[in-house]
Amino acid sequence: MNSSSTGGAPRIWPGVLLCAGVSALALGIEHVEAGYFGRAWLEALVMAILLGTVIRSLWTPDSRWRPGISFSAKSLLEIAVVLLGASLSAATIAAAGAALLVGIAAVVFVAIGLSYAIGRLLGLPQRMAILVACGNSICGNSAIAAVAPVIGADGDDVAASIAFTAVLGVIVVLCLPLLIPALGLSIHQFGVLSGLTVYAVPQVIAATAPAGAAAIQVGTLVKLVRVLMLGPVVLILSMLSGRLREETDEPAPHVTAGDRPPPKRIAVHHLVPWFIVGFLVMAAFRSAGLIPTVLLTPLAMVANLLTIVSMAALGLGVDIRSVAQAGPRVTGAVVLSLLALAAISLGLIHLIGVA
Repeated sequence: MNSSSTGGAPRIWPGVLLCAGVSALALGIEHVEAGYFGRAWLEALVMAILLGTVIRSLWTPDSRWRPGISFSAKSLLEIAVVLLGASLSAATIAAAGAALLVGIAAVVFVAIGLSYAIGRLLGLPQRMAILVACGNSICGNSAIAAVAPVIGADGDDVAASIAFTAVLGVIVVLCLPLLIPALGLSIHQFGVLSGLTVYAVPQVIAATAPAGAAAIQVGTLVKLVRVLMLGPVVLILSMLSGRLREETDEPAPHVTAGDRPPPKRIAVHHLVPWFIVGFLVMAAFRSAGLIPTVLLTPLAMVANLLTIVSMAALGLGVDIRSVAQAGPRVTGAVVLSLLALAAISLGLIHLIGVA
């Protein structure tokens, strides 16, 4: 009996085991670091990304490995995020304050507008400028994938727009903790900055891990609120899709000309991913005392292990060479947009007086 007749499970195991092996190596290195230096300078979360990226640079996984890598990067991560909700209580959410929650929404919309303007000034076609703006300002590949069908972007638009999210995501994860001493940020401020600037939820966890559990909780909360902004943004773009259909920009030099797919509506479940709902439900259960205290530590450990495996998968999916293929205009737009987002985020932190 072949794997197709027994379901997709047999197909994912090679890739899942590969990611688990990379994760085990990352945990081993973290243990050695702690033994020699008294602390781990690079946590297993970050080490898993680096190891995965190095492996991907030396070897391209074929069809045997890709299903499991994709499963680890997406499904295992989503489960980890749901479990992470058990570590968040109503007190943490209340401590964030209404000003921060409103500020997150403001940052997203201001960043989208500024990123779009940067893209257009650098000569990007309208659709690609929108994809870059939404990807940078909301949640990277997920936002690009959700927005693309609404604005009628073709495959080349999408490919060029997401070329940087994996590579820059890793760079941001590695470099962001350096801003704590450089800018004199508190743990809470660093968590907010990470949640506002890092592309994906697991990358937020990896970026904030060096600062401790409090930074992880704050960063994850801010990031999830930011992800929830995808719904309103897609709704607005869907209302403007008629005008986008009439857009006559020439494709960028690296984009293959051809018929674009017509803009279309997107399913509601793509606007609010299931794992965000699950995260909020788990947080509500924690706040209501429905999760036994004895389970909190095991749940946190499982979430951490699944996240490390997802980080290995993320690294294995990073093709550094794809950056060179995206073209200088996309490069400039993405990098400048990310710097603008960081500046806006720091401005919000000081404006509302995050302690």
